[in-house]
Amino acid sequence: MTHNWLEIEHKVIIVTGGTSGIGRQIVNSLLENGAIVYNVDLKDDPINNENYSFIQTDVTNEEAVQSTVHRIIEEQSQIDVLINNAGINLPRLLVDVKGEKPEYEINMKDLDLMFGVNLKGPILFSQEVSRQFVKQNKGVIVNISSEAGQEGSEGQSIYSATKAALIGFTRSWAKELGKYNIKVVAIAPGILEETGLRTKQYEEALAYSRNTTVDKLNGDYSKSIPLSRVGGLSEVADLVCYLSSDRSSYITGTTINISGGKSRG
Repeated sequence: MTHNWLEIEHKVIIVTGGTSGIGRQIVNSLLENGAIVYNVDLKDDPINNENYSFIQTDVTNEEAVQSTVHRIIEEQSQIDVLINNAGINLPRLLVDVKGEKPEYEINMKDLDLMFGVNLKGPILFSQEVSRQFVKQNKGVIVNISSEAGQEGSEGQSIYSATKAALIGFTRSWAKELGKYNIKVVAIAPGILEETGLRTKQYEEALAYSRNTTVDKLNGDYSKSIPLSRVGGLSEVADLVCYLSSDRSSYITGTTINISGGKSRG
């Protein structure tokens, strides 16, 4: 029998937005390490694993979030880790200077949607799960932020702002909850391999917001990334697994950049 260094077997872990993208890889990696994983999302992509459960949940709905958390506690009697991964990114300009695509300007509908999923969701889940963490005197919250939240991102100011806010919540919640043996950590992924979430509509909006073409949008990253490649989803998921384990017991209140060394300099 091989020894699993992470020792997260039987830990009860909630992953928001775990049906696709980074969230799906996080779910798979946690399951591979023996964790009991609850995917809370709007739709499911079933996984044949006895430790996997799906609960349909609108992360922006307070009653739905409370109901989901209470159900998990009833079924498992504990929650060990919350991973706030659910997010949405609609590229939008502050001002459409060319005046050709006013739909790509910041508008209240898109603003409310991104603020709701990217910020309200993590707040609601963190609040409800932390009530259980305090009772247990133990728990971990991992907020999936973004390098865009640290550096800003042309044409993606709403997304960048929400991810920057997650970093602020991480620091503050860690200070509030540390005395109850609760860790709060954020990670900031950079440019990763493409997933199904990177749609044609997203590419077109981002290209327009950066005054370029879709073809030129995904250029040679070796100029801006010291490791000369994009990151793998599994590399992000491995970090999340580590932060979910007791091996990272002295890490809290910080944001870990996982971007291959990418920076503006």
